[in-house]
Amino acid sequence: QVQLVESGGGLVQPGGSLRLSCAASGSIFSIDAMGWYRRTPGKQRELVALVHSGASTVYNDSVKGRFTISRDNAKNTVYLQMNKLKPEDTAVYYCYSRVHSDDDLDYDYWGQGTQVTVSS
Repeated sequence: QVQLVESGGGLVQPGGSLRLSCAASGSIFSIDAMGWYRRTPGKQRELVALVHSGASTVYNDSVKGRFTISRDNAKNTVYLQMNKLKPEDTAVYYCYSRVHSDDDLDYDYWGQGTQVTVSS
């Protein structure tokens, strides 16, 4: 089993910044990808940003140029630096990880979610 523990959500004014962190622990052979998804009421969960083991990244078009994803492989931790936040960024943000286990299979794991609210 793998646990993902998130931190860093909260309330911020438009134009402000927040940094989310997510640490993975447990039965990890290697991590193929880590990233963040978000969900707002009435909408499907959407990808925010993803970083692969080779350090390549994928971003939702709506956050390009404002959000930066990074990863500390030694700590099995992923970060999301969110700048120039907009009210439409308000959502519950979920950490995601695809873990390669020692049984040679890949498993997807999710964090419990952290609320980000952008409001004046």
